[in-house]
Amino acid sequence: MLTIEGVTKRFGEAVAVDKVELNIPEGQMVGIIGRSGAGKSTLLRMINRLIDPSEGNILFDGTDITALKGSALRRWNRDCAMIFQQFNLVPRLDVLTNVLLGRLNHKSTFASLAGLYSREERLMAIAMLERLGVVQSALQPAGTLSGGQQQRVAIARAMMQEPRVVLADEPIASLDPMNAKVVMDSLADINKRDGITVVTNLHTLDTARTYCERIIGMFEGRVVFDGTPAELTAAEARRLYGVQNEGFSEAMTSTSLSADEDERPAPMRPLPGNRADTQLAEERARALA
Repeated sequence: MLTIEGVTKRFGEAVAVDKVELNIPEGQMVGIIGRSGAGKSTLLRMINRLIDPSEGNILFDGTDITALKGSALRRWNRDCAMIFQQFNLVPRLDVLTNVLLGRLNHKSTFASLAGLYSREERLMAIAMLERLGVVQSALQPAGTLSGGQQQRVAIARAMMQEPRVVLADEPIASLDPMNAKVVMDSLADINKRDGITVVTNLHTLDTARTYCERIIGMFEGRVVFDGTPAELTAAEARRLYGVQNEGFSEAMTSTSLSADEDERPAPMRPLPGNRADTQLAEERARALA
């Protein structure tokens, strides 16, 4: 259980997040929606401890993560993976190395500095790239990939942390509709297949309705809606986006896409789970060596 108790964040006189109270059970897929400046990104950054709250507490399974320091905080950064809008890859490094960087919080300082990764970690990285459909680019510099491919590499890197919670901060904001669908499919697959809690900030109502079992709406730093997609009425949507008249349409935030079956990306492969699949990963590793 992720518990947010009266969390507030101030930047000088400005209040970015205002007395937020939330309980997010393990394994839930949650979408946080609202206008730019509603406090969505600030809230995720406080959960991950990239910034500290001005007031309130954030707890995970009863542990107050706002009080963590040193190695305990590094463990939380490992358990709570963050995916960013701008990918945050190292462009000059190849894709496989970028993914392996997700293991840094599992390793000693010396091993991290030396870039020492085990055979099992390399197989794990290749399997994750295979699952996300980008293994063919494993040896390319990350900066040469398309935006959608880079975001999938960023997801693979996050999964290398073996997290318990995945936070995604506007993961599709800079992507075209087709790549946005592939990325959201990937996050939904991680949530359903691996049982990992996924909390993602989204601008678009149709995306939140399609992928999230629970939608949290923020306006001017406060939570003003918390419910299922079916409970998000047109009136609630207008309130979220600060529109007072009947002229508001959800199509204004839409990223919906109609594509022929042969244009859609191939489904993600399962992670290696038996001898045949492990052998496939090992063959990939030898081919990339």
